[in-house]
Amino acid sequence: MKGFLKIFFASLLALIAFSLIGIIIVVWMAGNAVSDDKADVGSNAVLVLDLSASFPEQTKDNTLNALFDSEAEASIPGLYQAIRLIQHAKSDSAVKGIYIKASYNNNGSGANEELRNAIVDFKKSGKFVIAYGEVLTQKAYLVASAADKVYCHPKGGLDWSGYSTQLIFFKNLLDKLQIQPEIFYAGKYKSATEPFRVTEMTSANREQTSVWLGDLYGSFLLHIAEARKLDTASLHRLASDGAIRTASDAVNFKLIDAARYDDEVKAEIFSRLKTKEIEKLNFVSLSKYAKSVNLNKGSFDTRVALIFAEGDIVDGKGDEGQIGSEPFRNLFRKARFDKNIKAVVLRVNSPGGSALASDVIWREIMLTRKEKPVVVSMGDVAASGGYYIACGGDSVFADANTITGSIGVFTMMVNMKEFFKNKLGITFDGVATSPYANTGSATRPLTDAERRFLQADVDSVYMSFKERVASGRKRSVTYIDSIAQGRVWTGKRAIEIGLVDRIGTLQDAITCAVRMAKIKDYRIKEFPERKSLIDQLMGGGATKSVKAKAIREEIGEEQFMLFQQMKKVKGWFDIPQARLPFELRVN
Repeated sequence: MKGFLKIFFASLLALIAFSLIGIIIVVWMAGNAVSDDKADVGSNAVLVLDLSASFPEQTKDNTLNALFDSEAEASIPGLYQAIRLIQHAKSDSAVKGIYIKASYNNNGSGANEELRNAIVDFKKSGKFVIAYGEVLTQKAYLVASAADKVYCHPKGGLDWSGYSTQLIFFKNLLDKLQIQPEIFYAGKYKSATEPFRVTEMTSANREQTSVWLGDLYGSFLLHIAEARKLDTASLHRLASDGAIRTASDAVNFKLIDAARYDDEVKAEIFSRLKTKEIEKLNFVSLSKYAKSVNLNKGSFDTRVALIFAEGDIVDGKGDEGQIGSEPFRNLFRKARFDKNIKAVVLRVNSPGGSALASDVIWREIMLTRKEKPVVVSMGDVAASGGYYIACGGDSVFADANTITGSIGVFTMMVNMKEFFKNKLGITFDGVATSPYANTGSATRPLTDAERRFLQADVDSVYMSFKERVASGRKRSVTYIDSIAQGRVWTGKRAIEIGLVDRIGTLQDAITCAVRMAKIKDYRIKEFPERKSLIDQLMGGGATKSVKAKAIREEIGEEQFMLFQQMKKVKGWFDIPQARLPFELRVN
């Protein structure tokens, strides 16, 4: 027995020692990967804006992926950081111009608007901006069109087909499987549950979708018309006629400047730099450039809290990429009691989620607002629950193409009794101490009384939602009800109906908060604070990242997004939801 114990504890000690050594090695490797030493961008640097990179709202530590992927950056610049880096490059003598990689664009309408504005502002420096893509998508072209020159591959081209969006409906599938969804909602435009209760878009949903999609497309045409000195009617007609089929068509109709090969574009950049052509240009990624500059200057004693709320709103702690009611409640509480924080800016990029979680966060925002200014900035989406937490701000900013509104509520149940019985041969039985003890069970249909209770719950939450908005926007509940009903609006229209105060960027919102707080020398403090590498390792971040990447590569991007959406649907049951329908994807 003693011999066994010796072997056991010796093995345990060896395992602990090995684990500690492993952690130390990983931390050392990470330290080398993300050294704080200033990066040298060299001379004749050309800043690269790769639109295929998806810019999160807040800069993210990507060390874990960078350790195992030589092509991955150790840090993923957030949108706000990317904008500030472009602004800094405007006056940086080391940066001679910007090169936009414009084949694809994985960013939303609000982010594209801010990136495009940053490029337009950068050009005022007199430095060059060149955009190139083998085949330019419309979303990529929207940003690229702000460049001095736009090129594509001679055998590539430009997608010029107009905007579209498509929903998937499961009603027929559920009928075949004999699965009966039990759906309760408030707001005639609240379309989140449509995929489960109808086989095509309702007239109300088609109406609202036509309006917001038309707004986005109209904005797109206006930007292109201004940049290319064309008129919107002619641009629209080109799409309607299917006139742009080849790179030559895009050149002939003056949508791009020329069809060129990659080497020809790089030769022009060398020419603009007035240097001899060599193997490689001094292309500098945003991530590398971020290491060479200090964007956050100012007094440590006077701060503006910048709180990024990105993702689904969920009850409790939530996961990374979600807005958990518990941590975000605590963030606002911390900002409220920190005397060095003079103002708060809330950046919202969320389709909503749990109505209860939204109300928890809303309450903390209102308490904070009593102590110091709270200004809201909307990103790509700030709708439903996302608008719930935004409506309490002293001032609300949005991009013209922000998707917002969707003031409505729904919840879902499911009756799988016939599916289990007829498809699987499974039946259920049991006992209960009261008639409603097993309400929500998937093994039986709801009773009429239970349906009344659930609809009453949804109606109650909807009324509270409207009251919160009415209070924040200083309007009557009756008026808010007339523009609510779950209807989706663009930022441009949201101003007209009073849901938003101003069109502006995140920086505009920060400037407003600073003015309201009557401060000058200040430093931005970002929340949530970034996790250390050890926290990421202990939290299983590496495992989740590897799993997600493996699934995405195996089933493809489209199928992966559908898979993610179906996972989200699981959280809709029995909890009143203030959220948008699925993902609003524009093609």
